[in-house]
Amino acid sequence: MHKLLMFNDEKLLRRALTHRSYSNENSDADGDNERLEFLGDAILNFISGEYLYQVYPEMGEDEMTRRRSALVDEKQLARFAIEVGLDFRMRLGQGAIRDGGYQNTNLLSSTFEAVVGAYYLDHQRDIEVLRPLVEELFTSVPKEMMTIRSTIDSKNKFQEFMQKNGAHTPPNYVTEKLGGADHAPEFISQVYVEGKLCGTGKGRSKKDAEKKAAEDGLAKLRKRGLLD
Repeated sequence: MHKLLMFNDEKLLRRALTHRSYSNENSDADGDNERLEFLGDAILNFISGEYLYQVYPEMGEDEMTRRRSALVDEKQLARFAIEVGLDFRMRLGQGAIRDGGYQNTNLLSSTFEAVVGAYYLDHQRDIEVLRPLVEELFTSVPKEMMTIRSTIDSKNKFQEFMQKNGAHTPPNYVTEKLGGADHAPEFISQVYVEGKLCGTGKGRSKKDAEKKAAEDGLAKLRKRGLLD
């Protein structure tokens, strides 16, 4: 068993593995993993940023931003989830299982984030216990893959354009759930730059909706002749 799944509080691990679709079908589930997912997302962004800062001392801010996004994007986190053995440990509802939930990129990445958040809590909120486990996974990502993926992230491209053209704050994404089944939700995201709406997008996950909003913002810039 991977160390990331070794918990003192097994109840906390079960919650991290429990998707809303399971808790809705099982009254004894004791909640789902959405709050832990939120916490894990924040932790992964912090550790990945510090990891890149330490490993690449000569790298500029823009490239570090791109590579951080490549390390913690949905597809990469789903790969980490499979690597540590989360795929068939996820607690999913029957509908999610029938729809291939154990291989669903969104569910895998969300569960990985939840487990990271839960592990942090289980070890007295000591990020130093968690850090080597996460950094080991980061190190396993081929540099070539990280470079390729970092060049195509629409959120990074949108942020870089705005920063280079006078924006003093990064784009702000406002994302809400529209509906859909528990295991196949729909989200809408709007991206604002200094209070101005610049793009809107829909997706099956928050990250996908935000990506589509950034793509919409880039498309509008191209239409105005401001971007190649």
